[in-house]
Amino acid sequence: MQNSRIMFIKNFVRKYSSIVNNHLVKKNENYEIKFDRNASTLVENINEEQLECVRPYKEIPGPKPLPLLGNTWRFIPYVGDFNIQSIDKVSQRLYEKYGDIVKIEGLIGRPDMVFLYDADEIQRIFRQEETMPHRPSMPSLNYYKHILRKDFFKDNGGLIAVHGESWYQFRSKVQQVMLQPRIVSLYTSAIEESSLAFIRRIQQIRDESNEVPDDFLNEINKWSLESIAKVALDLRLGCMDENANLETQQLIDAVHTFFTNVGILELKFPFWKLFKTPKWCAYVNALDYILSFTSKYSKIAMDHSKKIKKETQELSLLERILKMDDNNSHLASILALDLFLVGIDTTATAVGSILYQLALHPEKQSILHEEIARELPVEDNQIERKHLDNLRYLKACIRETLRMYPVVIGNGRCMTKDTVIKGYHIPKGVQVVFQHYVISNQERYFSNCNQFLPERWLNDGEQRHGFASLPFGFGRRMCIGRRFADLEITIVISKIIQKFRVDYRYGKMEYHINPLYTPKGPLRLRFIER
Repeated sequence: MQNSRIMFIKNFVRKYSSIVNNHLVKKNENYEIKFDRNASTLVENINEEQLECVRPYKEIPGPKPLPLLGNTWRFIPYVGDFNIQSIDKVSQRLYEKYGDIVKIEGLIGRPDMVFLYDADEIQRIFRQEETMPHRPSMPSLNYYKHILRKDFFKDNGGLIAVHGESWYQFRSKVQQVMLQPRIVSLYTSAIEESSLAFIRRIQQIRDESNEVPDDFLNEINKWSLESIAKVALDLRLGCMDENANLETQQLIDAVHTFFTNVGILELKFPFWKLFKTPKWCAYVNALDYILSFTSKYSKIAMDHSKKIKKETQELSLLERILKMDDNNSHLASILALDLFLVGIDTTATAVGSILYQLALHPEKQSILHEEIARELPVEDNQIERKHLDNLRYLKACIRETLRMYPVVIGNGRCMTKDTVIKGYHIPKGVQVVFQHYVISNQERYFSNCNQFLPERWLNDGEQRHGFASLPFGFGRRMCIGRRFADLEITIVISKIIQKFRVDYRYGKMEYHINPLYTPKGPLRLRFIER
């Protein structure tokens, strides 16, 4: 252990300074590094404190583990103090008690976690990340893809819960299609079609006071699924029809079950590794259904594509992947699976949260409507890319909502080598979690952070930190579908506000993890036609 620490410090010194006084002093089991003050090749963003003294991992503050139970006991209902549905409040509490870096060790069946609340450090980590960075592992999904259903996935697990060369090769291929703005803009009309169908659905389900039912978030999920199917497969599923196919609702339920159970399986005691728990069985059944659904409709889409010759700009995402990669139907099907798995609930939750915030802030909604009316004065006019580019206040409303209430409250990296964060030695294998919800709601990064102020994103002089709000992540593992999600959200919100004034007449709701970060309670919004 002693030799490995000395080796780590030597490597750190060699990397970040060309003139180093290689003198290690052992004092109270800590090793201090003495640097020549004339060193001129120190890496940018490594501050003076880090250069002066690298503190050992064991000194990182955090809740103390119990013998045998570690910190896993904190996630046990009625006993522990870490409620998964209130992990936002848990994270805030940890920051207030321990500061910018917090260690959660002794998690049975999974690596230690280090919570990070410093945007400068997050920026440094992202800027220096390697070609194949690792996200914090998801053992349950990894087991499903690489062991339980290995016959289907083989050596290609897609993007989620996959790392290394397999992930890199898959990502390199699909991002050529998924992240090109020119290609994404080709799907504007398809997404608008789904959004108009959603407008008609809202008109159908309102009551006499123009209020939608308590399960309105589920209706938004139907729109999200319809949009993804249209873009990815060029199929109309009819999710928002009165006589909608039961399969589509079952898929939405399966995705919800996946998100609900993944946190429980990952953070609580991993009994599922010992025997088939009810949560594990529900989780596997949900994933099996999603796999079956996407495989079925991917095949339908591919068969349909063979019969109809299309212009290049009319190709679905699946067809573009097939065309680019020698008709690799397996790769295309796995991409479709990943898109349906993580693209339905996340986009729908964002839309629900944005509508709720606009309803809570009618003065902001009025400004937004004025912008939309200027850019899209006639309802029947088809939206074009130039219109979307000019909806700057709408984009600011989206960014501000996702700053205050990010759909996923944190992401992170699993350290693939020893490193230094906030002056502490972080060993290889530790999962560093960037706590974006807490960070993006801090005054040090956003002035008047508790207020819904879309204008802050339009003011170049406004105080804000580029790495304090990252709802889609950043870097090589940034959300592969972020451009499509952004396009879907922008179009559907513009069409809704063009058609309706959105109102909310009840008490302000708290947010909670259910399974994503969403208002706690039914979205009983009123949609009043303008």
